[in-house]
Amino acid sequence: MARGKLIFIIGGARSGKSSFAEKIAAKISKEVAYIAAAQPLDEEMAHRIKKHQEDRLDTWETYEEPIKIRELVSRLGVEKEVILIDCLTLLTSNLLLRKKERVEDFKWQEKILSEIEKLAEVSFKAPAQVIIVSNEVGMGLVPENPLGRVYRDILGRANSIIADKADEIFMMISGIPLKIKG
Repeated sequence: MARGKLIFIIGGARSGKSSFAEKIAAKISKEVAYIAAAQPLDEEMAHRIKKHQEDRLDTWETYEEPIKIRELVSRLGVEKEVILIDCLTLLTSNLLLRKKERVEDFKWQEKILSEIEKLAEVSFKAPAQVIIVSNEVGMGLVPENPLGRVYRDILGRANSIIADKADEIFMMISGIPLKIKG
């Protein structure tokens, strides 16, 4: 079975990443497996999740999964034409904070990055077209607290892992996609 294409969409907060990813997915197929990593931990996040859910097409299947995204891609990659993962930013955060007391433990950080490498490999090899959305967090100020710095560093490395495998990369700037690979 031939492999699909891995498309990576990255940009700053509220830059139009998810909307652009959804447009690409809709052009490829009416039926999309939408993997959402967000967790409604507060009222504001619950509102964001609800808004995203309302924006999705009725023919799309949504899978709310904060951690085991690799396993879902592995299974759905042979069943579906398109998989949209929104987003690597939240998956990385969810993995990091699963054992918050170990945040600054380098072995724990490497374990997280190993999981991202496995996700990249499964996504790259999948017969489905896989679209991964993520935030670019390395272009701003250095976070003032250790957790923020560790998170920024891990997400930067996670983004690089996905970018290395991606067939196409789009950088979103103020709602405008800039193709930087492929």
